[in-house]
Amino acid sequence: MNSSRNIQIRSAESRDAPALASLLADSFAEYKSLYTSAGYAATAITNEQVADRISEGRVWVALCNESVVGTVSVVVRGESLYVRGMAVRPTARGQRIGELLLTEVEKFAAAGEFQRLFLSTTPFLDRAIQLYERLGFSRIDEGPQDLYGTPLFTMEKFLSREPLRQT
Repeated sequence: MNSSRNIQIRSAESRDAPALASLLADSFAEYKSLYTSAGYAATAITNEQVADRISEGRVWVALCNESVVGTVSVVVRGESLYVRGMAVRPTARGQRIGELLLTEVEKFAAAGEFQRLFLSTTPFLDRAIQLYERLGFSRIDEGPQDLYGTPLFTMEKFLSREPLRQT
């Protein structure tokens, strides 16, 4: 577990599915009008879809005082990890929860010897895009270009394979 200011990060378990589905709905509700209905449904997924995601790849949950405040998941795509389902509850934003979650993703990637992380995001998620850029992600031309009619673009980050130097 990682902690910073009462934030704990742990692997999600199947029992977390309802809380994570609620978190996704809460986190993206303010943007719902900017998505197509199918795009929103693919973003704010159901309990069953969250449970499937937990069985498909690694999912993390961020907790503050035992309450679910953030999540992120990854799925292996060749020699890369695809980052998806990143969300932080609106009332918990500004506490670096997204940064803590992406740090866990990077640790997982390094342990699995993955060299690249990539993700797709919508152009209207400004705070998320700023976080990704601050953490070293860059926009690329790789698709997909939309999620059921909602515009998307892809970002990637290459992870260093250089050994840490002792001083």
